[in-house]
Amino acid sequence: MRETATEQQRLELKGMWLGFVGVAIFSLTLPFTRLAVAELHPIFVAMGRAVVAALLAAYLMYIQKARLPQRKELASLFITACGVVVGFPLFSTLAMHYVPAAHGAIVLGILPLATALFAAIRFHERPSIGFWLMAVLGSLLVLTFALIQGAGSLQWADLALFFAVILAAMGYAEGGRLAQTMGGLQVISWALILIFPVTLSLSVWSYWTFGAHASLAAWGGFAYVSVFSMFIGFLFWYKGLAIGGIARVGQVQLLQPFLSLLGAACIVGESLSVVHVGFALAVIVTVALGRQMKIHR
Repeated sequence: MRETATEQQRLELKGMWLGFVGVAIFSLTLPFTRLAVAELHPIFVAMGRAVVAALLAAYLMYIQKARLPQRKELASLFITACGVVVGFPLFSTLAMHYVPAAHGAIVLGILPLATALFAAIRFHERPSIGFWLMAVLGSLLVLTFALIQGAGSLQWADLALFFAVILAAMGYAEGGRLAQTMGGLQVISWALILIFPVTLSLSVWSYWTFGAHASLAAWGGFAYVSVFSMFIGFLFWYKGLAIGGIARVGQVQLLQPFLSLLGAACIVGESLSVVHVGFALAVIVTVALGRQMKIHR
């Protein structure tokens, strides 16, 4: 019994570290996106990253001889792809063309809570009153931050970020449920492959329309969001969830806003203020409390 408990603790610890690596990779997405869109068109960055990741996913599925998705899984894969492969990258990338990465990190801080909300709605769970209160409070905090940063009015980029949160939450919730039967790696891989004709077409169109002339720094940002944010990060994240437990390892995601703020300062030289740190902390606390609230099935 003691050996079994020790082995379980070892797996949980390993899962936490793998999850942390995944979150650390995801947290640098906004700063590197900001670096890329300084010289490359946002649509090319958003869709091109999915094209590169889809090629990597196709190769991995080939060498693993992974099974093809079943017909009943295609609808969920399509919803996942629309959320995390097309929707979130597109709207978050467009936003990074207009606002700092630190700004985006605060707004996207409510993503874990939004994901839980979508899961409750999509799969007919009944959130407690406390959960709803935390969801409203978190949304109000983000809205207040956006209004302060926008001198009393919402910027267009804030609306784009809100759409990014909604679409990502939809994709995470749908993909998370599908991963219980398919496995997380296959979910993100087949979602990338399924939507590949769309992302490739938009990438080619944006290349011919706007061009793709940029410095090595901008291409470096594009390479990061393509290889790491869109693919490798998911390998660590889903593996960590699988061996360490979704509830336990999922808490590591609360560190993401702070890591994004740090990345914004180090990668693109953005200055951080007490307002940024204060709102990031408030949002993290709200999300942490909301995720502890009981959801009834």
